[in-house]
Amino acid sequence: MPIEYDAETALLVVDLQNDFADPKGSLYVRGGEEVVESINAEIALAFEAGAFVAHTQDWHPESTPHFEKDGGIWPVHCVAGTWGAQLHPDLSPAGPAIRKGTGAEDGYSGFSSRDAGTGTASSTGLADLLAEKGIRRVVVAGLALDYCVKATALDARAGGYETTVLLDATRAVDLETGDGERAVGELVAAGVVVASTAAR
Repeated sequence: MPIEYDAETALLVVDLQNDFADPKGSLYVRGGEEVVESINAEIALAFEAGAFVAHTQDWHPESTPHFEKDGGIWPVHCVAGTWGAQLHPDLSPAGPAIRKGTGAEDGYSGFSSRDAGTGTASSTGLADLLAEKGIRRVVVAGLALDYCVKATALDARAGGYETTVLLDATRAVDLETGDGERAVGELVAAGVVVASTAAR
């Protein structure tokens, strides 16, 4: 299914940051750097068509229950203000930044975060921003498929947006073998369209 951009469509570029997309990053997603070129092409097409473009960033404190050293499952990554938290240097400018995971919350979805201690969910403000722009459709790309891309797309769908994930513009962590494939299954079951930039 071809992806068409217009003024009612938003392209969300998820967490294309050095710690995920650079082989030297502390939580490198294998092949993460390979998606930059295709995402840049999508950004150009989106802007040309008058679509809204934004990106998300993990923006963690030095200590958070999200990190293994503090009781979580992940190595320290994307600490606010560090090289690892910066967007990949080859990524085209992509509009406003939605920073997430800034406190004790997990920071998976671009729309909401969940406090690791209380389980309380809080909004990142992205939904309000999309509402202001009159957005009806959301296209999601970036890192990583089985975590932040999936969570963002599922929240978008639950919020009533027609939602598409560009499968060739993302990569999976695959913490457990097959996590990426299972994520695709979850997305499809929720009504998210899984597409490819090559369909254009």
